[in-house]
Formats: sequence, C-alpha cells, structure tokens
Amino acid sequence: MQSQNISDIIEKYLKSILADSEHVEIRRSEIADLFNVVPSQINYVIKTRFTIQNGYLVESKRGGGGYIRIEKVNLVDDADVLDALIQVIGDSITQRDAYAVVQSLYEDDVLNRREAQLILVAIDHETLGLTDRDLENSLRARIIIGILNHLRYES
Repeated sequence: MQSQNISDIIEKYLKSILADSEHVEIRRSEIADLFNVVPSQINYVIKTRFTIQNGYLVESKRGGGGYIRIEKVNLVDDADVLDALIQVIGDSITQRDAYAVVQSLYEDDVLNRREAQLILVAIDHETLGLTDRDLENSLRARIIIGILNHLRYES
C-alpha cells in the first residue's frame, strides 16, 4: 500500500468536506491542530492543491475571526471564474499547471475523456518540441487560452 504524506491527507480531508457542500470555511489553526502540523503546512496545501487551475477559488480573511473559504467552481459555467483563470495563465503556463486545467475541465464534464487526452497530447513537452522552456510555456498558454475561449462561446 502506498503511504501518503501529510499534505495528501489534509487535501483529501478538505476535499471530502467539499464533496458534501459547495464550499468549506476553515480556520487555519484549527485544521493545523487537527492534523498536528504548523499552520504554514495548511497554507502550503491550499496554495498548491486548491488553485484556480484545479477548479477552486480560495478567499481568506485575516484577523481574530479570520477564515479561509475554499469553493469548488465549474471553470466554464462562470464567466468571471473563466476570466480569472485566463488572467492567472497569462502569457505562460507550465505543463503541470496546464494538465491541472485540463483535468478540472474533464472532472466538470466540460471535456470528455478523448478530448482531454487529445489536448494533453497537444500541450505535452514532447509534442511542442521546443528547447526553449519559456517559449514552450508561452505556446502552451496560448493553446489553453484558445481552448478556454472556444469553450466560453460554445453553445
């Protein structure tokens, strides 16, 4: 059996809560205490696992009554979310982040399995065949943004 690290366990816990509701509001210190980790570990999980590329919006409020709100969103149904995703992608996206975008679109039933696989092949490092990583990430961003814009206007 494959062992999981604490970040995987925290991610799974938060996703299990999200499976039952549209969003979750947590207090970083409470989750840290629950898993016996430092609060920065919770920050790490949220910053790396609950990104817009993965189909999540995160809002945080600091202070005594502060919280972190995580919401699972459908990337294409909400134009504001789609615009935010395109803004985050900007002029460059890594293969890993682009794969996360495609995975989210697949999980939201925006893409079927075959479409997702074709996109993954099209944006793969080997397919793009560029030795300049910056140029590769730029081209990948243009492809993903083109796909997102097409999906936005598809009826």
